[in-house]
Amino acid sequence: MTSTEHPVIAGVDGSSTGRDALDWAAREARGRGLGLVVVHALQPARRAGQEAQRREAEELLTESVRRVNEIAPGLRPTTLAPLDFPAAALTALSRAASMVVVGSRGLGGFRSLMLGSNSLATASMARCPVVVVRGGRPDEEEEEEEYPKGLQDVVAGVAADESAEPVLEFAFEAAASRPGARLRIVHGWTMFSSMLSGGPVFDREAAAGSAERTVAELTAGRREDYPRVEVVMEPVNGSASHTLVAASATAGLTVIGRRRGGESLGLGLSPVAQTTLTHARGPVAVVPA
Repeated sequence: MTSTEHPVIAGVDGSSTGRDALDWAAREARGRGLGLVVVHALQPARRAGQEAQRREAEELLTESVRRVNEIAPGLRPTTLAPLDFPAAALTALSRAASMVVVGSRGLGGFRSLMLGSNSLATASMARCPVVVVRGGRPDEEEEEEEYPKGLQDVVAGVAADESAEPVLEFAFEAAASRPGARLRIVHGWTMFSSMLSGGPVFDREAAAGSAERTVAELTAGRREDYPRVEVVMEPVNGSASHTLVAASATAGLTVIGRRRGGESLGLGLSPVAQTTLTHARGPVAVVPA
């Protein structure tokens, strides 16, 4: 039985990454017992252009529903074709959604860009977590399981700031919905951050221990709520972006945070989050503070 109160929103545009996002959203909605809404935005145009867009949208949404029915039988997705720009439409819908799922790049823009403007705008402005999906991993195409073997683990990049709590809540829930998944928590630390948290300044071993205690304190309550989730802590000296990008290649999901104030492209994303979102090799969830 699925809940339609806070559904998963899947943005589609006819691109290959849009199809990958739809597939990912369908599996996630079924795995979490949530409803699925498939959205294709009709961008403002002249009357003749709008009529052509509507015909194309109907075909795309019909094909999307057929695809979902094959991937997740019984899910019964609904469709929407709002008259708005894609990022604006998805941001508006995010107010009543569990998550929004989009492809990393759509049909428009420059092919050399690793992250499309609509994906970045949605991740920067949405009121709920946004999952940006990159497709093409052979494991995902060959496996028939809900979450393919070897790609269950959830990786979370955690900073010692306001973004940590929602990131951990989303990451623990994602790991709990994937049978056998571990949660790998990556936390970057420096001697300066150790000093700010009351730790030693010149002793590297003690500074690393201080960072590990910080993460342990952040996760203590969550571990009690999710006792079946195996947690692996990975304090990293320096920027955590390299570790997160490398881990994303074999993770089912990488989770990063967005600080308060993200109302335009990239605003609210730390350098680590921006690098991870741009260069990750698998799905990335951006969770607003």
